[in-house]
Amino acid sequence: MSALVLVQALRDPASVTDLDMAGWNGLIAMARAEQLIGSLAYRFGGLALPAAVERMMLDARRHATFVRRQALWEADRARVALAGVDAPVILLKGTAYVAAGLRAGVGRHIGDLDIMVPRPALTRVEKALISAGWEWVKPDPYDDQYYRRWMHELPPLIHKERDRMIDVHHTILPLTARQRPDADAMIADRLKLDNGLSVLAPEDMVLHCIAHLFADGDLAGGLRNLWDLHCLLDDFGTNPAFAERLEQRAARHQLAAHLKRAVRLSSYLYGAGADLTLSDRFYIRRLLARDEWGRETQKLARLAFYVRSHWLRMPPLMLARHLWTKWRKGR
Repeated sequence: MSALVLVQALRDPASVTDLDMAGWNGLIAMARAEQLIGSLAYRFGGLALPAAVERMMLDARRHATFVRRQALWEADRARVALAGVDAPVILLKGTAYVAAGLRAGVGRHIGDLDIMVPRPALTRVEKALISAGWEWVKPDPYDDQYYRRWMHELPPLIHKERDRMIDVHHTILPLTARQRPDADAMIADRLKLDNGLSVLAPEDMVLHCIAHLFADGDLAGGLRNLWDLHCLLDDFGTNPAFAERLEQRAARHQLAAHLKRAVRLSSYLYGAGADLTLSDRFYIRRLLARDEWGRETQKLARLAFYVRSHWLRMPPLMLARHLWTKWRKGR
C-alpha cells in the first residue's frame, strides 16, 4: 500500500466503499501523516461510512472548524498589532484560503500564521509584533543573521501568551534561490479583504503554492500542497482568461517550468490525468512514499529531494559553508 489510496479517496470519495478495516486504518493513518484528514472528512460528507470511521470523520470536521477559527483569530490579532504600521499585510497559505472563502481552505490543516509585507516595512513590522507580545523562536546569532541576510522572511516569532507562531515574509522564495519572483508586483496586485487585510491575486496565490512546493522544499507535505493547487485551479479556472494570465504571471516570477510540472502532477493525481515526463515519475514516487501505517518510505528518494531542496536554495559554495557551520554548531 502507498499513499495512492489517499489520493484516490480525495479524487473519488466513493472509491473507499470497498475498503476493509485494515484499508481504513491505512487510509486514516496516511491522511493524518499528510495533514489531510480534515480535507478528507469533508470530502466524505454524505457518504455511508462504517460507524467507527464516521465518528473519526466527525471529530476531524470539528477540529478543522476549530483550526479555522483559530487561524482567523490569529490573523485578526496580527491586524490589530500592525494597525499603526503604514504597510499592507497580506495573508498567505492556509489562512489566506479560509479568509478568502476558497475551496482549498475547507478542512485544511493550518499551523503558523504566514503574512507578507513590503521589505522596507520589515523593521517597523518587527517592532510592532514584539510590542504586541511576540518573541523570537531562534535566539542563535548565526540563525538570526542567516534569516535576515538570505531568507525570504524574518526569523519566526511566537506569541508568549497564545503560543502561536507567525512567519513574516517579504517575498516568496529565499533571496539565494535560482528564481527571483517579483514581490513588488505581488504586493501591488493584492486583493483587499473587508477587514483591512489582503490576500494575493488568484494567479499569484497559485504560483506561491507552486513555489513553496517545487522551488523551496523537499516535497514533504506535497500531497496536501498539490491538493491545495487542485482546489485553487478549480476555484479560479472557471474564468476563461485565468489560464493565460497565470502563464504570463509565471513567466514574470520565473516559475513557468514549475507551473507546467505542477499542473501535470496535480492533474495526474487529483484530476483527469496527464502524460508524465520521466522526471515527473520521480516526483510521484516521492509524493506517494507512505506505507499502511502512515510511515515514510523511499529513503533514497527522500534523501535526493532533501539534497535538491538545498541545491535550489543556495549556490554550491554558500551551501557548503552553511552546512559546515550548522554541522560545527551541532557538534
